[in-house]
Amino acid sequence: MRPGDDMRSSVVQQVARQALATFRCVEEAGRGFPEQQSKLRALLNEVRAADLRLVEPRAGAPQPPYPGGPPPVTYMHICETDEFSMGVFLLKRGASIPLHDHPGMNGMLKVMYGKTRITCFDRLDLSPLSGTPTGPSGSLRRSVLRSTGEYTEHSGPCVLAPHRDNLHRIDAVDGPTAFLDILAPPYDPDDGRDCHYYKVVPGEAGAPQGSEVWLMDISQPHDFWCGSEPYPGPGVGL
Repeated sequence: MRPGDDMRSSVVQQVARQALATFRCVEEAGRGFPEQQSKLRALLNEVRAADLRLVEPRAGAPQPPYPGGPPPVTYMHICETDEFSMGVFLLKRGASIPLHDHPGMNGMLKVMYGKTRITCFDRLDLSPLSGTPTGPSGSLRRSVLRSTGEYTEHSGPCVLAPHRDNLHRIDAVDGPTAFLDILAPPYDPDDGRDCHYYKVVPGEAGAPQGSEVWLMDISQPHDFWCGSEPYPGPGVGL
């Protein structure tokens, strides 16, 4: 163990333990959830890149080899239980995670380095609207642009809930960025929690905050894919 490993481990371990306590409350009909969620937000607010041994890449730094070229986004897996998953997403300069959803899920996102723009939408209906036009991949869905904001390591966590800020697009701004991501429960297509992608219908892009917009179901964009890389930080035991 290197000097300071015990301290860094305690930060990540505390976050994981608090996430477990927080999202077990959801399974128990919400008893104590707001209080536990507040504790988790406070812990996440203190996490920094050094706690995960993340280093912001230098301009021109060599990229790891990938077939077909390096992916725009990579993921570092930290831990997963039945209640939640936790890991780090790393976006290269100019990269984006397209607009997508988190069916029936809660989550928190905390930027570790760089600047991240997050654009959040709410679905106004939980099923495709009957009698509306459809696109190549599915129905149009009436939604509302909830918020657009830029986050840095000094910002508090961005929080999503099953019916609020549940759809979001994530963009790297002015360089690479990385964020710690917690989702509860984890994605599971067999349990109805698959990731779906959307785009704002042409002509409604650039709408002001609070505006109702149409979102179209689409396939995963061809220019987006996510690779993986090892997590360098302290381990987590639950």
